[in-house]
Amino acid sequence: MADGAAEQTAAKALPKARGKRGSRISVRMRLLAIALLPTVFIMPIFFIITAVNWSARFDNLLIAKVNGELTIAQQYLSRIVESRQLQVESFSDSRQFAHVVDRGGAEELQLLLDAKRDELDLDFLYVLGPRGQVISSPDFIQTDTLDHWPVVRQALRGGSAAAIDLFSGEELKQMSPVLASRARIRLVPTQAAVPTDRTEETRGMFVHTAAPVSLPTGQGALVGGVLLNRNLNFIDTINDLVYPTASLIEGTVGTATLFLDDVRVSTNVRLFQDERALGTRVSAEVRAAVLDEGRTWLDRAFVVNDWYISAYQPITDSMGERVGMLYVGFLETPFRTAKFKTLLTFAAAFVVIVLLSVPLFLRWARQIFRPIERMEGTINRVEAGDLGARTGVENRGDELGRVAEQMDSLLGQIQDRDRELSNRVRERTRALEEANTRLEATTKQLVVSEKLAAVGEIAAGIAHEINNPMTVIQGNLDLIRSEVGPQAEDLKTEFRLIDEQVHSVFVIVNKLLQFTRPDEYAGEIESHHPDEVIEDSIPLVQHLLNKVDIDLYLRLNATHYLSINRTELQQVLINLIVNAIHAMPEGGDLTLRADDVDQDGKPGVMITVQDSGKGMSAEVLGRVFDPFFTTKQGEGTGLGLSISRKIIRRYGGSMQADSVEDEGTRFTLWLPTEEG
Repeated sequence: MADGAAEQTAAKALPKARGKRGSRISVRMRLLAIALLPTVFIMPIFFIITAVNWSARFDNLLIAKVNGELTIAQQYLSRIVESRQLQVESFSDSRQFAHVVDRGGAEELQLLLDAKRDELDLDFLYVLGPRGQVISSPDFIQTDTLDHWPVVRQALRGGSAAAIDLFSGEELKQMSPVLASRARIRLVPTQAAVPTDRTEETRGMFVHTAAPVSLPTGQGALVGGVLLNRNLNFIDTINDLVYPTASLIEGTVGTATLFLDDVRVSTNVRLFQDERALGTRVSAEVRAAVLDEGRTWLDRAFVVNDWYISAYQPITDSMGERVGMLYVGFLETPFRTAKFKTLLTFAAAFVVIVLLSVPLFLRWARQIFRPIERMEGTINRVEAGDLGARTGVENRGDELGRVAEQMDSLLGQIQDRDRELSNRVRERTRALEEANTRLEATTKQLVVSEKLAAVGEIAAGIAHEINNPMTVIQGNLDLIRSEVGPQAEDLKTEFRLIDEQVHSVFVIVNKLLQFTRPDEYAGEIESHHPDEVIEDSIPLVQHLLNKVDIDLYLRLNATHYLSINRTELQQVLINLIVNAIHAMPEGGDLTLRADDVDQDGKPGVMITVQDSGKGMSAEVLGRVFDPFFTTKQGEGTGLGLSISRKIIRRYGGSMQADSVEDEGTRFTLWLPTEEG
């Protein structure tokens, strides 16, 4: 009978479950989604993310490549400057030069300089006297001394130097009209450059070097230089070093350029097939970044008439001014085309994989949802009252076959009722255990609360019982003083001692009440700057500071405001300062600090009171915040630090102490700011 009732219950329950399943997505649709979703949706998204990431890495690789090429070009330029310096320095130290100088023949010296200039492939070489005047070149039209150049000043002081320097058109004409003509470059209107009214560049960029020489009239200088304007051998050498054969993909070209300001004065960039782009100018965007801001440009840039993967580095002269740029780069279009072809190849391969894999996935899905559909038909028959229905799915060793077999077995057994009852018993037992645990915790909390309430009630009763007789004593003392009249002056000391002791009792009682009921003694909370509260607390203890030789140091750097009762914060500070003064009876250093310090991600202010007194032992330090604990024999209640820490904790802060015997003690208290 019980089994039959269970079967009827199960049969009645199944239609309800069926009604709930009918509103959900069918298993067939879920399996189709599982089969197609990864291929049709997830994999394309993954491919897009991968392609974007690969494209970014490809671009970064190009930037890294051009950055390395810029480093090679910069090293070569530096080596050129150093080699020219060594050549001039070696010539200045040669016996041949010294012999000619000692003989004093101007014509012989000029012949030697001309020969050496041609040998070293220099564009000028002359000797300066001690005051910076040219003494070796009769054709040099000198209107002023040349010691305004840093490299020349260095040589006149006895040291050799070399740098990249700019010579104006007038300076070049004074030196040599031929040099002035070689340096002059006609400006070519350039797309994307900063607009200008100039038509030509007359300045010259030189590798400028000088070495000290000894002259009969004193310390002189041997000065030489190489003009970089139109120096195509120099720029072609850089390009060959940076872009050797087969270093770039087919279709692209490597380029190198030396700029004077923003004008190309030496370049292998082509304006036309057989004409170099001398006189063209850099784009406004690159000029702003490199010349105006002094940054190294590593990005794509528009170069004359096309886009290049470019690297620009500012060039500074001997005076520290940015006077030009060094550039290397290669044409972007072939790399962009190669990247697009690669992505297109991957996309085509992905589409082929999808087209081949989708039919296979669908076939596998059908092998799954067909047995499931038969199991669903069995369930429908059971819902109709045929509890003897079976799936009839053959168990071929896979998961679905085993599930169908198990389902057929379970339909012949009525065990659900026992399982359900067991589950209910376990759930109820667990609920009772959890309720018992909560009850025990609540009971413990009530016991603790009752104990704290009893302590507070006892403290209040003690305070009441002590305050009443103390009030009577104080009142009668005032009455006696009034009745005695002038004779009270003879008992002034005794009356004062009684007043002090009565006041001491009142202070002890108030501290006891504040310890047991701190919230009732909390004052009004306002916004205060900790530096101001510290400064206002110092006058209150100034009379104690004056009694001993104590140096006070203030390090007040806090910027945050605190939400706290000002009187309570002053109470804590004065208590700490007074303790520090008592710890230094022979004098010492007292430091008060206030700094902005975050704790656990919350903004706050750290206040430090540090003395150089006798310090505390580890045992005393461990009990320093205990109520009624004091090391002051015959004085003190032992509640000051305990009450102070309660006040700080009530405002969400913390208070700590650390000390080293014979070195001093430091108290730190942290309070959250208004924002925290």
